[in-house]
Amino acid sequence: MKPNSSRILVVDDEQSMQEFLEIFLRREGYDVVTAGNVDAALAHLEADEIDLLITDMQMPGKSGLDLILAAREISPETIPIVVTAFGTTDSAIAAMKEGAYDYLTKPFKVDELRIVIEKALEKKVLAVENRRLRKELRSQVRDRNIIGHSRAMQEVFDLIAQVAETKTNVLIYGESGTGKELVARAIHEQGQRQGEPFIALNCGAIPENLLESELFGHARGSFTGAVQNKEGLFEAASGGTLFLDEIAELSPALQVKLLRALQEKTIRRVGDTVDRKVDVRIVSATNRRLEEEVAAGRFREDLYYRLNVIQLTLPPLRERSEDIPLLVQHFIRRHAEELGKPVDGMDAEAYDVLSRYAFPGNVRELENLIERAVALSRGSTIGVDLLPATVREVRERRESTRIPSKGVDLERLVADYERSLLTEALRAAGGVKKRAARLLGISFRSFRYRLEKLGIEDPSQGD
Repeated sequence: MKPNSSRILVVDDEQSMQEFLEIFLRREGYDVVTAGNVDAALAHLEADEIDLLITDMQMPGKSGLDLILAAREISPETIPIVVTAFGTTDSAIAAMKEGAYDYLTKPFKVDELRIVIEKALEKKVLAVENRRLRKELRSQVRDRNIIGHSRAMQEVFDLIAQVAETKTNVLIYGESGTGKELVARAIHEQGQRQGEPFIALNCGAIPENLLESELFGHARGSFTGAVQNKEGLFEAASGGTLFLDEIAELSPALQVKLLRALQEKTIRRVGDTVDRKVDVRIVSATNRRLEEEVAAGRFREDLYYRLNVIQLTLPPLRERSEDIPLLVQHFIRRHAEELGKPVDGMDAEAYDVLSRYAFPGNVRELENLIERAVALSRGSTIGVDLLPATVREVRERRESTRIPSKGVDLERLVADYERSLLTEALRAAGGVKKRAARLLGISFRSFRYRLEKLGIEDPSQGD
């Protein structure tokens, strides 16, 4: 923002101070308007786009602090600066707390005011640019199939925008199928390492005896079958990003070696004696709470803090059901094109059933059932009959709630329903009972009692 494009509002009950600041600021190349009291200033803020507000603190009637509070509501983009002859620590602190960029006491030096104004306007330019970049990033992230307009997903998009330009390690939490790798790729591609390698590894998909070699490489002859030197993923990803999915699956021995690699920024191939420097950003992911793994002694605390510099949590699909129609349309378009089918939508009843389903497999499960429905469809619209039986049960349970003429066993029905909720909560929580209790909004003690009462499992195990 060039100075002559910036509009400044000067508010002071002294006419001489208004005139002095107006002359000075116009000579500096700014567009200036003035006001003698808070009400006149508010009229300017409501009617015009003001970049910077310079206000006196003590004025008849409403004060400069009142003006700052009102300006924050009317024109939150405007940056306030306080200039006053009644400089006290209390008023300075109050003004700064309410959003004043700086605080100057009369008489002030014009050079001091000039510097404060320049820095305040630079801050405004950066804020506008950051918002623009975040908006662009959200659009680009959606193009990478991270789809959602729910508040929960907007928070995810904003956090991706914040962490993308940093160099620090990121830990992504999320249930299976929530899109953790897509988020990791978005962080990489919008950051300083874009264009460098992005390599993904599922730590739970490779046998432990092969995982060390996969990560760090090996020297020829280091074990049976090692017929030549092999570069590991740390070296292959150097300069870029290494995404380690299911990080909680690492064995204690590999946790130690990963910690050393992160601390020293060097790795040593299996069977080698030479340390090799690597420059890798680690984005890791897990569907378990690592702090609970640390407390249970299954994960190293020092490694946890190395990985968990910035934490990002992906919401499960059941917590953002308003995104389901958007996701459904996206997956229909994708798979109809791939399969050469004329499907272009889903009927209202099918949408209603999907909105009530818990989706333990999250977005991945939704995509799979849409692909299946498109493949089986014979028309242009997906109906309930094309949804899997497990999903249709939602509607069937709802329709079967009428009481038959012979009556029902209420205690048994309630117990069955309670059992299904407890079991579903345990499954969603990965078997962690404290987390399952939180999902159901009950205490851990109550959860254990209900498990014992219904004979689901021994409540003394796995707490």
